Amino acid sequence: MSALLLLFVCLVLGALVRRLAQPPAGIVHGLNWWVLNIALPALVLELIPQVRLDAQLWFLVAAIWLTFFGAWLLFAWIGPRLGWSRGRVGALVLVCGLGNTSFMGYPMLQALHGEAGLTLAVVADQLGCFPLLASVGVVVACLYAGRDPDPRRIARRIATFPAFIALVVGVVAGMLGGWPAVLDGVFHPLGATLTPLALFSVGLQFRLQVGGRQLGAGAWGLGWKLLLAPALCWALGVAAGVGGLTLTAGVLQAAMAPMVSATILADEYGLDPELANTVLGAGIVLSLVTVPLGNWLLGA
Repeated sequence: MSALLLLFVCLVLGALVRRLAQPPAGIVHGLNWWVLNIALPALVLELIPQVRLDAQLWFLVAAIWLTFFGAWLLFAWIGPRLGWSRGRVGALVLVCGLGNTSFMGYPMLQALHGEAGLTLAVVADQLGCFPLLASVGVVVACLYAGRDPDPRRIARRIATFPAFIALVVGVVAGMLGGWPAVLDGVFHPLGATLTPLALFSVGLQFRLQVGGRQLGAGAWGLGWKLLLAPALCWALGVAAGVGGLTLTAGVLQAAMAPMVSATILADEYGLDPELANTVLGAGIVLSLVTVPLGNWLLGA
């Protein structure tokens, strides 16, 4: 309970600081830089060598992919029938197809399931969500914005991402028997900064401006992201014989709030930024209830 309270407090603090105080210019950029380039790689370096190969780990990646490609199929089909613009369809595919599996997924899985849950959350994020964002996510943004995707730029973006480099190094370290204790003592405190700083940053960026023209599309998007997608992932896992914490972690990562980075990508490509930010804000608030509720329904 105290771990979930920490998430809520950090999120609310960020929102209050943005509204009531005068945070320094560039604070969000600075916090995100630390989280993405220092805290996240340190956490990956700490946890990935501890991962033991399991025949069910594929489900963690499959759940993320099912959520994304299911969103693309759904919104590409219903968008024209509801009179949505291409920009609106592209925004919902990105924001409601990709989840906040790191900034919110890591701390929530850790709060609900401890170190074991956090380790599985890292696998789902680093092998599932991040490669999708950096590759197919960019392709979707380009297609719906009328631009040509650059394969070389996409490959360079993946290969130079600090957490991806840490993932490769961590896998090698695990094959060699893990890190010396002295290095674990360095990675752990650095990685521990991810939860408070990431949630504080999300709070600083929080926007919730629900207008009439966003309600219908937002309801479709969040209905998929928070309810239908995790239900389909659960059905896939059960049908494939996946169980235990792996099933729970995969379903909960699929059920996470929309991704902050995907919203930024939608903004950069002009894909209905107002809707993207509204869905992000509403999704963060709702997921603080729906994810713990889903965890309870899964019997975890």
